[in-house]
Amino acid sequence: MSKTYLSTEQLAARLPYSPRTIREQLKDSVFLEGVHYIRPFGGRKILFIWESIETDLDRCAGSDPVAIPMANGGVCHG
Repeated sequence: MSKTYLSTEQLAARLPYSPRTIREQLKDSVFLEGVHYIRPFGGRKILFIWESIETDLDRCAGSDPVAIPMANGGVCHG
């Protein structure tokens, strides 16, 4: 499976967030290094992996809106 790597600006064009919000608030809290983004060659540049982000978005869209995630991976249907 090929991966689509996006810059912060390209990701912002696909999501309803500004590049600044992605860099300062979503990176490392919602997006995980090695899963949702990489730092090629150990540099400062960040490349987001679109397929990983899209999979997580699809999973969240199909979930129960009242569901509360539990630490063991389960869900509480509050």
